[in-house]
Amino acid sequence: MLKDKAAQYYNSGFSCSESIIKACIDEGLCPEEFLPLATSFSAGMSSGCLCGAVAASQMVSGYHFGRDNKFGNSVIAREKAAEFVKAFKERNKVTCCKVLSSKLEGAAKKEHCTKLVTDAAEILEELIKVKV
Repeated sequence: MLKDKAAQYYNSGFSCSESIIKACIDEGLCPEEFLPLATSFSAGMSSGCLCGAVAASQMVSGYHFGRDNKFGNSVIAREKAAEFVKAFKERNKVTCCKVLSSKLEGAAKKEHCTKLVTDAAEILEELIKVKV
């Protein structure tokens, strides 16, 4: 399962965004070239804004549903983006890294962020399974 691979990568030293992308590469959901792109999305783009797991998931979703995608899907990336965010917020209330990890440090933060990575991977996997 994508969520298990993503959690494994996250807990072995990859960032939240890199973990999502690395797991997706393993599953054939995106090309290897996505991994270096994901690094800059770590830790809310190093500003704490958008959760890196959310950003990486949106990259993969766009790859599947965006303009000129190789899967022949309609251009519904924005609809899929909204669907992903809605599902993530249902589980976690917000998508802001600062808010999601507020006042957490060390092992508690790692555990919490592992959950965010697994939530994002699980939602993404379901989103991609339901292709148009």
